Amino acid sequence: VQLQASGGGLVQAGGSLRLSCSASGGTFGYNFVGWYRQTPEEQRELVAAIRADRTIVYPDSTKGRFTISRDVRKNTISLQMNSLRPEDTAVYYCKMTRAGVDFWGQGTLVTVSS
Repeated sequence: VQLQASGGGLVQAGGSLRLSCSASGGTFGYNFVGWYRQTPEEQRELVAAIRADRTIVYPDSTKGRFTISRDVRKNTISLQMNSLRPEDTAVYYCKMTRAGVDFWGQGTLVTVSS
């Protein structure tokens, strides 16, 4: 299984970006899909997730600004990020879990300038 994340880049504060994560072999059968982010100073943190029961989880830091979605036909997980802030600057990773095994994408850098 390989996950390929894309869509990162440089954006001004208040702007938007859309990240995508494609999974070789499709996204069927994963009981957890999510996006995380990490900076050199902080531990990796969850920014959005879809649980096995299809509930969607956002931490307070991204609630109302980020939207996670899953397209089974396109084998992708997307993260729409709006109203971006400088503190959203980080490397973003997608993760999928199947049968208790975590699979991670390689990360894509998001930089938000003030």
